[in-house]
Amino acid sequence: MGRTVAILVARLIFAGIFAMAAAFKFAGMNDTASYIAAAGFPFPLLLAWLAAIFEVGLVLAFLTGAFFSEAALLAGVYVIFLAFAFHGPSHWQGNQVEFGFFVDHFTFLAGLLYAAVHGPGEVLAMKRGLI
Repeated sequence: MGRTVAILVARLIFAGIFAMAAAFKFAGMNDTASYIAAAGFPFPLLLAWLAAIFEVGLVLAFLTGAFFSEAALLAGVYVIFLAFAFHGPSHWQGNQVEFGFFVDHFTFLAGLLYAAVHGPGEVLAMKRGLI
């Protein structure tokens, strides 16, 4: 029973984090686009929308368990991309706090990799996926 509860709580945490990220993007899409533009990416508004939609997809996968391992792996790639793009070494000299943000993304990656390997558990999980 403890294992099941831990897995469900972890899934809720993953879903909650990405739900908050998506909600902030939808609530301030232009602000998100400005942040993306400041990092030097082209088509910032399009990228902001794509990121928000992707995060909603991750939320659905974490909540339902469908394509869970695939979603966890994609989320891991996404999180590390964000670490380098928005908190990478070029940001550390001006603000040491950025290094902490950068490192935090790797702890998140560790959890996502663990989740990808072990799956969504047996309870409240649609058993659909490609891997």
